[in-house]
Amino acid sequence: MPQVLSVTELNNEISSVLRRDYLLQNCWVKGEISNFKRHSPSGHCYFSVKDEKCSLRAVMFRTAASLLTFSPENGLSVMLRGNVRFYEKDGNIQIYVEEILPSGLGAMYLAFEQLKRKLEAEGFFAASRKRAIPKYPARIAIVTSATGAAIRDMMNVTKRRNPYIALLLAPATVQGETAPLEIAQAIGRINQHGDSDVIIVGRGGGSLEELWAFNTEIVARAIFNSKIPVISAVGHEVDFTIADFVADMRAPTPSAAAELAVPLYEEMKKSLALNQDKLEKLFGRQLETKRTRLRELKSEAVLAQPFWRMNNLRQDLDMRTERLQKGITGFLSEKNDILKFTGQRLNLLSPLAVLSRGYAIAQDDQGGLVKSIEQISAAKELFVRLIDGIAECEVKKIQRH
Repeated sequence: MPQVLSVTELNNEISSVLRRDYLLQNCWVKGEISNFKRHSPSGHCYFSVKDEKCSLRAVMFRTAASLLTFSPENGLSVMLRGNVRFYEKDGNIQIYVEEILPSGLGAMYLAFEQLKRKLEAEGFFAASRKRAIPKYPARIAIVTSATGAAIRDMMNVTKRRNPYIALLLAPATVQGETAPLEIAQAIGRINQHGDSDVIIVGRGGGSLEELWAFNTEIVARAIFNSKIPVISAVGHEVDFTIADFVADMRAPTPSAAAELAVPLYEEMKKSLALNQDKLEKLFGRQLETKRTRLRELKSEAVLAQPFWRMNNLRQDLDMRTERLQKGITGFLSEKNDILKFTGQRLNLLSPLAVLSRGYAIAQDDQGGLVKSIEQISAAKELFVRLIDGIAECEVKKIQRH
């Protein structure tokens, strides 16, 4: 009886056979992407690759997918590099992809177009955010290779146009794997330093591969985030990079960038002389206007006879003083008359005035007034106040009216 295998045993055997086949390890497959899906949050990519007759499942894990320089899309013709394996759980053969390269348009051109669309959608190329390049910079920072022809060309142009402008070189590799990071870091250092007026980022001409550092997202974002205006000067006039679209100004060559950034010293002298002449004429007109106004003021009575105003004020003060004194005298006289009248009235009401007319006031031994016979009794002492003194009396008899 033939050997009977379980499904698991059979799948394990198929998987083992595929693993032993050298042709299926690290192989290249050409086809068209379909049913592409990037799983979130794992970051793994699941899709199929097909041709006119057949289809093959494909998986690309997050580590490999993070290295892609473009975004895979359905219908895109590609070349895949990976290992063919048997997924035992589902019984499917699939390729575990390590690398994807577009075919037809070319990987770099596709990556360029995709990054361009992405950054444009984020507003990186908007004209409204681009800043004007300073007309008269004192210091220009340059991000390029320290040994390349570009820095020599820019130094020669600067020396010819204006030897008094300072140049600051932030050296960076401008091609190769490390170039994008070095360029971005150089731009960041210049911004941290903070004393440059404009930054020139660029290099001489070259192939698409040689200029590729200026088509990377890290360089684009460094230019976008720069607080200092940036001039992009990459390659020749026919070369366009992502850096050109993001920068505040694009120069066709590094030499042209120096021409744009560095003002001519002779033109600056002429401009300064012209402005000085305009300023002197303006100052002269202002001075003549002020002199005319001064002459007009001198002719006015107040300024022509300055003491006239003072004498008028003194006379007015004397008049006011005299009126004040008269007012005070009249006020005091009126109040004095009122005081006298009030005094006379009070005097009429005074008990002493009553005594002067022959009346007397009786008081008990406590000093209280005796107004009725009910308050006294026989043999009680009374004190009688007269106009000129007090008489001590003894009551002998009380008689009612």
